[in-house]
Amino acid sequence: MQVNKTKLAGVLIIQPKIFGDSRGFFEETWNKARYEAIGIKGEFVQDNLSYSTKGVLRGLHYQCPHAQGKLLSVAKGEVFDVAVDIRVGSPTFGQWEGVLLSGENHRQLWIPAGFAHGFCVTSDTVYFTYKCTDVFTPEAEGGVLWNDPDIGIEWPLGDVGLSDKDKVYSRLKDIPQARLPKFSEFGG
Repeated sequence: MQVNKTKLAGVLIIQPKIFGDSRGFFEETWNKARYEAIGIKGEFVQDNLSYSTKGVLRGLHYQCPHAQGKLLSVAKGEVFDVAVDIRVGSPTFGQWEGVLLSGENHRQLWIPAGFAHGFCVTSDTVYFTYKCTDVFTPEAEGGVLWNDPDIGIEWPLGDVGLSDKDKVYSRLKDIPQARLPKFSEFGG
């Protein structure tokens, strides 16, 4: 497995080994010992599968408290996946990292707890999977406006489909710091 660090400390792009032949392929998507060796520690407690169509944008979501670390991958299709550092006190606060994940490139993205997450579907359809280190907790749910100009994410599609909730999230600068994760808890 190949691991690439990003400009956001702790956010990793992982390229698992693929064993393929004329019959298809085999990929190990999770191995506790191997992933702990690259710094992904903690217990996964929830697995999610998301199906979406082209142009759907989901995010930027986070939980505080009950922050979730997420190991993300695509079974079929393609997404532009984004992590945003929203940890108050972080040297990279408000910065983002994006990567194309697809069923063809087999990449995974590890986003540690304390970051906001979003993705945009760039294929006709996508089956998007993620393992989480904490369960979904509605009362802890938060979000950052997907097109916050201070963050400046370069989404690959201009016309996107958003949920009503995602359309009205606040800019990062307008979210009270008490509603954001602290760098001292998640990486400091």
